[in-house]
Amino acid sequence: MKPISFWSSLLDLISPRTCVVCGCRLSVSEETICAKCNLHLPRTGFQQEPYENMMAKTFWGQIPIERAAALFYYEPHAETASILYDMKYRNHPEIGEVMGRMMAKEFQPVGFFDGIDGIVPVPLARKRQRQRGYNQSQELAKGVSEIVGLPIFDKVIMRQQFEGSQTSKGRWERNENVEHVFQLTDSERICGKHLLLIDDVVTTGATVIACAKELVKADGIKISVLSLGYTKS
Repeated sequence: MKPISFWSSLLDLISPRTCVVCGCRLSVSEETICAKCNLHLPRTGFQQEPYENMMAKTFWGQIPIERAAALFYYEPHAETASILYDMKYRNHPEIGEVMGRMMAKEFQPVGFFDGIDGIVPVPLARKRQRQRGYNQSQELAKGVSEIVGLPIFDKVIMRQQFEGSQTSKGRWERNENVEHVFQLTDSERICGKHLLLIDDVVTTGATVIACAKELVKADGIKISVLSLGYTKS
């Protein structure tokens, strides 16, 4: 947790911050989510079995997956969905950094980041990023990087176009929607590396798989996956 300055305390008094989940006022020491909502966050616990949990199994046989984990189970209409919704659609990129730091602090003690060489946030199409003003996956990556010290490789792959939201699409539609949309742009920088691919939420895994398949065109690539939310099928 960052040190609490006098100015932070004064600003919090003048303009109180509220929990993104319940809307209650945050204490000076809390960020984004209050202690009560944090306690009741539906955590997956996937970091305890990063090689064989249900999220990791989504990628078996598809990509050279090493380990996979998400912080919490995502349900579209649950109160906790506001964490992702506000981060993506209500112009709150700071939520990404805060939650990225939270994930890193919880997953680092069990060795989740051991042996990983760098982070690749799943890219947005340029048009989509201009509209939003930021890439939520990159904000998550910043928070993780701040805690574990891994470099962010945000220029090695690009998304060529935006084919619409994945939210309302079924499994096969999601796969078709992201097929061939990623392009590897700097293979030399990542050759032989173990990459941590970060996305905001994993549902069918289609976006992550499509991105990873492009990354592994570089030689000797290993992939691990981290997301803020995971949707049970």
